[in-house]
Amino acid sequence: MPETVTVAAEAMATRFEVALHGASEATLRAAAEEALAEIGRLEAVLSLYQPTSEIAHINARGAQEPVPVSPEVFALLEHCAALGEQTQGAFDITLAPLMRCWRFMNDTGAVPADDEIQTARAQCGWPQLQLNPAKSTVQLATEGTMLDLGSVGKGYALEQAGALLLENEFEHFLIHGGTSTVCARGTQADGAPWRIAVEHPDADRPPLNVVDLANESLSVSGIGGKSFIDEHGVEQGHVIDPRTGRPAQSARVAAVVCDSATVSDAWATALLVEPGLTLPEGLRVIH
Repeated sequence: MPETVTVAAEAMATRFEVALHGASEATLRAAAEEALAEIGRLEAVLSLYQPTSEIAHINARGAQEPVPVSPEVFALLEHCAALGEQTQGAFDITLAPLMRCWRFMNDTGAVPADDEIQTARAQCGWPQLQLNPAKSTVQLATEGTMLDLGSVGKGYALEQAGALLLENEFEHFLIHGGTSTVCARGTQADGAPWRIAVEHPDADRPPLNVVDLANESLSVSGIGGKSFIDEHGVEQGHVIDPRTGRPAQSARVAAVVCDSATVSDAWATALLVEPGLTLPEGLRVIH
């Protein structure tokens, strides 16, 4: 049976792993390290927290002037805007002011005052993001508006790393970021599909489901990844409902499978906010 090689690295505050087979160990290891390096490159481009990233440049200057960005970042922002429209606003990369308001940025979370929520909500929403395709520039409509691609950046990075492996003619691999987003192609070394458990939000409960992936991506979003218990005993998670400016409470976990890790990431977030959304063709929800 062909040997499977697994290589791991830290990026985006997450442990990423690449498992692949179909060549010599040295070749597989080099390919996996190249894929992980691509994820590291994209973190440097997309991170809200790295001051030299393109997203940080937009956040710092976008309310004062149009900010030129690379074709890669512009295309991703256009894709995010389309996903925001497709999900009726349940997926929104302009929610950084609300994340900051709820103390989820570099903190453990806390309930803000109502007026703080209203101020932050006025800085959020898709009309804040102004894209100029002719000049490949990005502008933010309101002072204080910030972009945060945390809800989609991991999936996009996995998708790009997977595309790099396919370009290098590797047909059988699995890449995951913290097991919450998984990109699978081909099969395991023994011919079985890649098999992924969707964990129950209660850690002591059995998995909600076990999913076989074949040339698909799986994303799982839950309120428990970063959350706190408020004074009323309610768990407040880091996924914010754009309609209320408050943490989503409609579901505890949402899992989506489709052929794109970028899309599955966005839709898993959207369905945690609004479980009743109509899915487009090619997506399926895992219960």
